[in-house]
Amino acid sequence: MTRWWSRLRPDNFTLALLGTVLLASFLPMHGPAAMVLDDVTDVAIAALFFLHGARLPRESIMAGLLHWRLHLTILACTFVLFPLFGLAFKPLDGWLLTPELYIGVLFLCALPSTVQSSIAFTSLARGNVPAAVVSASLSSILGVFLTPLLLALLAGTAGGMHNPGQAILSIMLQLLVPFVAGHLLRPWIARWVERQRALLRYTDQGTILLVVYSAFGEAVNEGLWSKTPLLSLLTVAVVAAVLLGIAMPTIAFLSRRLGFNREDRITILFCGSKKSLATGVPMAKILFAGGSLGAIVLPIMIYHQIQLIVCAMIAQRYARDPVVNPAPLD
Repeated sequence: MTRWWSRLRPDNFTLALLGTVLLASFLPMHGPAAMVLDDVTDVAIAALFFLHGARLPRESIMAGLLHWRLHLTILACTFVLFPLFGLAFKPLDGWLLTPELYIGVLFLCALPSTVQSSIAFTSLARGNVPAAVVSASLSSILGVFLTPLLLALLAGTAGGMHNPGQAILSIMLQLLVPFVAGHLLRPWIARWVERQRALLRYTDQGTILLVVYSAFGEAVNEGLWSKTPLLSLLTVAVVAAVLLGIAMPTIAFLSRRLGFNREDRITILFCGSKKSLATGVPMAKILFAGGSLGAIVLPIMIYHQIQLIVCAMIAQRYARDPVVNPAPLD
């Protein structure tokens, strides 16, 4: 029981997320203070992606760049398979899910893969780490363009995003440009970034918490909790769990059918099934400015915790048995 609880117990960051949501629910900012917070959040997001770019080793990019078949498979899982799964939940829209929460589910399905946790789980499970670095990073970069386009295709004007081109430009300026600038400056700042890795991890998490507080504070001011039934909130949690429960076996099956070796299948499984909270929350702030932002980011926040728990368990099982794949994924 102790071992199972240690696996299922929320980590400190998840507890901090819950605390931030509670704080925003009871003490949201109003007026000029909210506007200042919004500007501070924009600067923090740009700094976050600048540091992401500075952390990406060019050697890892070159090591995994030629494995194009694996990268295309992961991108197809991320930007084709997941959106199709999202459309399968359409019957719940307006019934068990509010329209804003369903847009959040579609947004979750259109997001790129995570970077840090995908690489970490691939490494723990003894997968192809260089390929994971390239695929996860490539997914994040392409997500700048593909996520707004996919969301416009899936949700149309109902998603509250009337100009995908403008949304892509805004995301490029706030996310991609700092990312590229950080990577270009890597020869000069890489050593400092590596020395500050532990501190920068808290900077990453602090930025996400800041965006979540800003988003939920604005949503609470607009009546988020009074407009969202409890049944819809419970349904979002079930949808997130079902989505991951369908995606991971499907991705594992496809990678085996396509003939990848064990290390590559591990990489495809973890990179193809993960969705990025670190990218999703800042991107939602840009895409849904003035919309029901709090409800829209709820699905990715819930999915984030579920994917960490499940992927940690699966990665540990792979690590314990480096020869035979876990039965549930075969």
